Amino acid sequence: VLLTAGPTYEPIDPVRGITNLSSGKMGFAIARACRAAGAEVTLVAGPTALATPRGVRRVDVRTAQQMHDAVAAALDAAPRTDVFVAVAAVADWRVADPSARKLKKRGADDVPKLELVQNPDILAAVARRADPPWCVGFAAESEDLEANGQAKRAAKGVPLLVANIGHATFGRDDNELLLIDERGSRRLPRADKASLARALVAEIAQRLPPRRG
Repeated sequence: VLLTAGPTYEPIDPVRGITNLSSGKMGFAIARACRAAGAEVTLVAGPTALATPRGVRRVDVRTAQQMHDAVAAALDAAPRTDVFVAVAAVADWRVADPSARKLKKRGADDVPKLELVQNPDILAAVARRADPPWCVGFAAESEDLEANGQAKRAAKGVPLLVANIGHATFGRDDNELLLIDERGSRRLPRADKASLARALVAEIAQRLPPRRG
């Protein structure tokens, strides 16, 4: 199993950046649950101070591009990745040309204009591979959870999408998940993230096709 977890950080200058409130707790809990279920687990983690789950191989990254590259390298390495779980809250955009020096405030009307460019779509890139692993996406929404989750699952082309309300879970020890697949949706009611991770791993195991090779 290959997972991503936590936020990404996109620099504006050496002391400022674009990020989000993801703590990484859900992704780390899923990594721990996968390992407890007997999987070999690689965890690609954005900036977080969480301890590495026992028995899990961890790769630390900072930016979305670094996370994309680390995921691609893990997929190309042996042994084969059977399942990819994209839990990380990846920044959709980055600053096109980060400043090498701190941007100084020189006056009330002197506001820097930042040009943003899109980051790579890690989940979509994995799902489009010639021989992709079984993919699970996460969607952190602010409203219309099922409609937005269904749309994202279709856009990414993945068999399972896990949706949650981002601002209601970031940094917390509990969560509530909506599992969305081709048959519809199923809610996992609010519980601690460790319990939800175990329930999600069981759901994934039930859906997996027979292992190849």
